Amino acid sequence: MAEEFPLSGGWLTDHIVEFSQETNFRRHMESSAFRLDGASPYLRLHFVSVNVSDQERSLRFFVDKLGFSVIADARFASGSRWVEVSPPDGTAVLALVLPMPGFHEEKLVGNSGLVTFLTEDVESTYREWLERGVHFTIPPQTPAWGGTFCRFVDPDGNSFALVGFSELTRSIDERRRAYADKLENERRTVQELEIARQVQARLFPQIVPAVPGLDYAGVCVQARSVGGDYYDFLDLGSGRLALIVGDIAGKGIAAALLMANLQATLRSQVVGAADCCQTLLASVNRVLFDNTIPSAYATLFFANYDSATGRLLYANCGHVPGLILRTGGSIERLKSNATVLGLFEDWQSELSSTQLEPGDLLVLYTDGVTECEDDCGEDFSQQRLIDAIRKHDTLPAGELAAAVSKEVFEFSQGRQFDDLTLIVARREG
Repeated sequence: MAEEFPLSGGWLTDHIVEFSQETNFRRHMESSAFRLDGASPYLRLHFVSVNVSDQERSLRFFVDKLGFSVIADARFASGSRWVEVSPPDGTAVLALVLPMPGFHEEKLVGNSGLVTFLTEDVESTYREWLERGVHFTIPPQTPAWGGTFCRFVDPDGNSFALVGFSELTRSIDERRRAYADKLENERRTVQELEIARQVQARLFPQIVPAVPGLDYAGVCVQARSVGGDYYDFLDLGSGRLALIVGDIAGKGIAAALLMANLQATLRSQVVGAADCCQTLLASVNRVLFDNTIPSAYATLFFANYDSATGRLLYANCGHVPGLILRTGGSIERLKSNATVLGLFEDWQSELSSTQLEPGDLLVLYTDGVTECEDDCGEDFSQQRLIDAIRKHDTLPAGELAAAVSKEVFEFSQGRQFDDLTLIVARREG
C-alpha cells in the first residue's frame, strides 16, 4: 500500500530566490516530438529522479565528467535546492534530489534504479568517461543478442547503463545526412529569396523623373522578403507623369512574379499609349488575363498628372480610394471607377478627372497601410492616415512618406502582415 503523502508542509509555500541554467529550457522542451492531431492529451516523460546525498557533488559529476548540461538550478527561501541535468542529445532530464525529511528516503540514495543512456559509440564514450574518472562496474560487453553495453556508477553508487546498437548508428547517420540536407535547402532558399528581394527592389523606381512644380516620393515596405505591392513613376512626356500604385492578390513569390509581370507590361507599353491611358490599361488587363491563373488579379490606381495645368486624370481599378488633401482642409476621395485588372477578359474604363491646385497633396496607398492592426485588432484606418499626413504635411514628400510609414509601424508595434506602399505628391505653389 502506498504511503500517505502529507500535503501540509513548508515545501508547498516555499518560493524560489535564485535560478540559473545552462540550456534554454523552452528550446530543450520544443525539441521533443509532439502529435499534430491533438486527439488526446499530451503526455511525455518529464524527468527521472536520482537520489543523491550531495547535490553539488552530483552536479559536478554529471556536468564535468559526463558532459551534461544544467537544465535548472533553483534555490529556495527555505535553503532547499532543485537541480535538473540533461545529456547533450535528446530530451531526457535527471533531477538530482536530496531525501526529504520525514519521508524515510535516505535508503533510496545509491538505489535509484537503473537509468540507461543510448550512444552511437559505446567504446569511445567509455574511454572518454574512464579518463575523466568515471567508475565503471562493468566494462563494454557484446552479448550474443547484439549491441554493446557497459555500466557505471555516480558518487553515491546509483547505477547507470551505457548501450549502443549498430542499427542506431546507421539511423543517426541517416538523420544527420537528412538534417544536413535540410539545412542546405534552407540556406539555398534564404539565398534565393535574398536574390529575389534585391531583384524586386530594382523594379521600383530608381530614377525619379523631374516634373516642374511637383514634389513627390514613394515608399514600399514588404511584409516578406518579396511581395505583391507595386508603385511606379513613368514619364509620359510633355511634362506629364504617371503615378501608379498596385496591389497583387496574394503574398510571397507568386505575388512578386505577378507584380514583375505587371510592371514590365506597363513600362513596355506606356510610351506607345501615353496619350490613351484607357488603351494602355486594357492592354495590361489582357496580358494579365492571358498569362495568369483565373484567380490572379491586381488592383491598380493609375494617375496621369499634367504639370502645366495641374489636371489629374485617373483610373481606380478596384483599388482603395486615393486622397487629395486640399489646402483649405477639405478632402477629395478618388474612388474606384473600374474593375480590377486580370480577372475579366473584357475590360473597359473611362478616366475620371480632377484638379491639383497649388499646395494640394495627392496620396496613393495600398490597403496594407489602412488595414494594419494594433494589439486589439483595430485598423490604422483611412482617418488615421489622413491625421498622420496632416501632422507631417510641412515635410518634403520623401520625409513625409517616411514619417507616415513610421507612424503605421508604431501603431502596429512593428508587426506587419501585408505589404505597405505609399505615394505622396504635392503641387508646389
